Amino acid sequence: MAQYQKPPDPRKENDLQPPRPRQMRADSGEPTPWLWLLLGLVVTCVSLLLAMWLAMSFLLPPPLEVDGEAVIIRLTAPPTAVPSITPINPTPTTMPTLTPEPTIDPVVAPPVITVNYYAQVVNTDGVGVSVRGGPSTANVRVTVAPEGAILLVLAGPTEGDGLEWWQIQLEDGTEGWVAGDFLEPSVAP
Repeated sequence: MAQYQKPPDPRKENDLQPPRPRQMRADSGEPTPWLWLLLGLVVTCVSLLLAMWLAMSFLLPPPLEVDGEAVIIRLTAPPTAVPSITPINPTPTTMPTLTPEPTIDPVVAPPVITVNYYAQVVNTDGVGVSVRGGPSTANVRVTVAPEGAILLVLAGPTEGDGLEWWQIQLEDGTEGWVAGDFLEPSVAP
């Protein structure tokens, strides 16, 4: 069986270099470069100071030139009033009075067409008046109120198509809008 043999070192045969002993890094005899570290710190500080000086000299405005004497301005607060004592009792407030709305008397006809009173259909030559869905002749016709019919006025007047329109309610409960030219105030039926 063959055995392993260490090959011969070619350097020994030629005697070119003697082998030197191996050293660990911690065992190296080189000193720490304190001098270079200190020099780098000094250069950094000097360059920072130089940069600050340049920035301040360019960013700060130059001082203003003054002609003559300097004027001193004193700012003072205006005098304040002496505080007064607040009365302990508050001022009384008046009670609002109730103003009742006038009651509607349907027995007497008002002088003009009025909301919540009655009106009668007139001036239609017996044809009757169109009751429409809105205050305009363009709105759809709901029904026709006959001449002499008594209507309850709900709202109005509203302007539309050059006419004055009133919202009314017929005796059967139908609601709609009628032109005011065909109505006159009336008593309750």
